[in-house]
Amino acid sequence: MDKIFNNTEVAFSLKSDTELDRAYFLFKMISNEPLVRIGTAVTNFALKAHLPVDGLIRATVFDHFCGGVNEMDCLSVVDKMYTKGVSSVLDYSVEGKEEENQFDAALEMTLKTVEFAKERQAIPFAVFKPTGLGRLDLYTKVGEKQPLSSEEQAEWNRVLERFEIICKTAHSKDVALLIDAEESWMQDAADDLVEDMMRKYNKDKVIVFNTLQMYRWDRLDYLKGLHDRAKRDGFYIGMKIVRGAYMEKEHKRAEENGYPTPICASKQATDDNYNAAVDYMMKHIDKMAIFAGTHNEESSYKLMEMLKANAIEIKDERIWFGQLYGMSDNISYNLAAHGYNVAKYLPFGPVRDVMPYLIRRAEENTSVAGQTSRELNLLKTERTRRKSK
Repeated sequence: MDKIFNNTEVAFSLKSDTELDRAYFLFKMISNEPLVRIGTAVTNFALKAHLPVDGLIRATVFDHFCGGVNEMDCLSVVDKMYTKGVSSVLDYSVEGKEEENQFDAALEMTLKTVEFAKERQAIPFAVFKPTGLGRLDLYTKVGEKQPLSSEEQAEWNRVLERFEIICKTAHSKDVALLIDAEESWMQDAADDLVEDMMRKYNKDKVIVFNTLQMYRWDRLDYLKGLHDRAKRDGFYIGMKIVRGAYMEKEHKRAEENGYPTPICASKQATDDNYNAAVDYMMKHIDKMAIFAGTHNEESSYKLMEMLKANAIEIKDERIWFGQLYGMSDNISYNLAAHGYNVAKYLPFGPVRDVMPYLIRRAEENTSVAGQTSRELNLLKTERTRRKSK
């Protein structure tokens, strides 16, 4: 397989020299772990104290990792990326809400993005987070089969209704729908709910996708069990496959509550688990669809090789590659340049509401071995290339 991900001219073709310099500066800051910790603490304090820092955040980390403060803001970014063949997934990245009116607002926003996806070829998927539609503690209680009070049952019924409205709308408009995974302790309830939606709306093809976080050692067995139930009940499986985004939180809760960590014992075990899940789905691609969410070059090459080995067209709609906006442009744009289906997650929302997402991105880039140094090396290579022209 030709190594295509080192072509920085393609990777950063949409970035001006100023944007390239800003990206380099940002990743240089993120590479300093103590600086990220201090910056996170200071930012959180400033936001809680209602200090006027929105402009500073917007001019730096927000504009690099987010498409805008609302869905209309994102459209210029969507159109710009699509000129290079890279599609977008509009991701309303407001997290940690607890109120019913906030969940209803997330429902309305998700329905709006479904409509956007219906109208625009550049937006092939809609997406939402389960905790965008209900409280994390409520999912946890349901997943652990704890009894619910009458008020909690009514609240859970509203969560079910929101799921139903979104999935039914996506099905009626023929729009593929990605449903994100979150913390392991709430995921059982979300999995059951998403499976019900698959059973109902994936009868003829994949509309509803769940997400597998493959840093969890139990996810491959879950996928195989789901496949057995899908064969029995006659529905298609859609999966976004990722490594995962809550590792520190998972380890900490497991230790505090005295249960084995759900996270694989090593990075290599996670990589093997990820690749095994993709391999399993490719072997059953006649009844499945894959959204391979990865910033890992080797995993991307492996999937490219599987397509070739199985004589599957690179534009087959059942197989997509995905990365986050602001990261791994060398993978996204080079894949697109070679004709593969590629979509960037494009987060949006009010600056203050999106901060938990942005902090997680900064921490992820700091903690994932090689991620930030790779970004810096690629940006440095491109800066040098442009100066030498």
